[in-house]
Amino acid sequence: MVEIRKPIKVKDAVNQVMEHVKRTPIIEIDYLQSYGYSLAEPIVAKHDVPSFHRSPYDGFAIRSQDSIGASGDNRIPFQVIDHIGAGHVSTKQLQPYEAIRIMTGAPIPEGADAIVMLEQTVEQGNSFSIRKPFAPYENVSLKGEDAKEGELLIQEGSFIHPGTIALLATFGYTKVKVHQKPSVGIICTGTELVSPHEELAPGKIRNSNGPMVETQLTRMGITGTSYGFFTDELDNCLALVKKALAENDCVITTGGVSVGDFDYLPEIYQRLGAKVLFNKIAMRPGSVTTVATLDGKLLFGLSGNPSACYTGFELFVRPAIQRMMGNKRPFLPHFKARLIEDILKPNPFTRFIRSVFHFDGMNAYATPAGFNKSNAVTSIAKGNAFIVLPGGTRNFQQGDVVDILLLGVEEGVDEWTI
Repeated sequence: MVEIRKPIKVKDAVNQVMEHVKRTPIIEIDYLQSYGYSLAEPIVAKHDVPSFHRSPYDGFAIRSQDSIGASGDNRIPFQVIDHIGAGHVSTKQLQPYEAIRIMTGAPIPEGADAIVMLEQTVEQGNSFSIRKPFAPYENVSLKGEDAKEGELLIQEGSFIHPGTIALLATFGYTKVKVHQKPSVGIICTGTELVSPHEELAPGKIRNSNGPMVETQLTRMGITGTSYGFFTDELDNCLALVKKALAENDCVITTGGVSVGDFDYLPEIYQRLGAKVLFNKIAMRPGSVTTVATLDGKLLFGLSGNPSACYTGFELFVRPAIQRMMGNKRPFLPHFKARLIEDILKPNPFTRFIRSVFHFDGMNAYATPAGFNKSNAVTSIAKGNAFIVLPGGTRNFQQGDVVDILLLGVEEGVDEWTI
């Protein structure tokens, strides 16, 4: 008897997955190896930055009071008594109408309280003149203006990107606490599949889902382990899933989640004793996407159709893995854009259309990336976003504003909003 599956809303499916995510253990690693992780501790300023008053320009350090009255008709001259670069400190004490040549980043010398930029001077030998007065601390980077000692700089759960690395280095965080990256097993199903390097025989197709999922994981900084293909034997398939579960934090399968004669995964979930969170979602493509849990581990059953597989990964697997690593902003960024062409097809369920998104400096636009059936491959290669059309709609016209989920970004958002 064919199972009658009741679809749930995409948002409900996302929430169910996230509620069952188990975070990976906290480890401490070298900060230079931390890109792509999420912080498992807040980063607090260990000292002021800058830690001293410093010059943001190449120029001359002066006493501002000596510049009072300077104008085009009354240029005030200064005598240069020293020259300091970044990392060096002058030993000279400024006297009236004296100056010290200073380079960007160097500490403001004792007695000085303003910086004259080189282009604001007329130099002559070992002296120069100015034509404007300078206020106290004009052109000076003040101690602690960027960060104060004890200030919270980055919250726990933040994604570590190159700017984060710069901050860690600035404050001497050479070791940083992060959540360990999860191990992920990948199993592809389908007796029609052959490896990409094999020649095609009648009725066979090359396996694109496995390499695609591996690369989607790679884009997240995760190394997936491939366990190959299911065979026709249910017991062998069950053993393969058990092995992948024992060796990984979560398992992704592609195909085999529908109700066909050779779709073994529903039976495998039952034999494992796994709790199926859902097996039908009100979405296209990927309505048969299934997620189960066993002993705190998630099993993602993605569709065997490439576009549906890709979509299921981005909507469900990606945020779950980000959350496993402690990321507090795991979801795809959400924007609005105008359609470049009509999309007239009815949408009984929420539809995720592989699309090309671009911004012209004033407005955001999106258009379907090509052939958009669930078994399509070409539109995956061309797209950089999903156009999201709500269920129960149709006849979207050129110029209509639609929802967009942006793909391939480093950092996401903290809430699922569609």
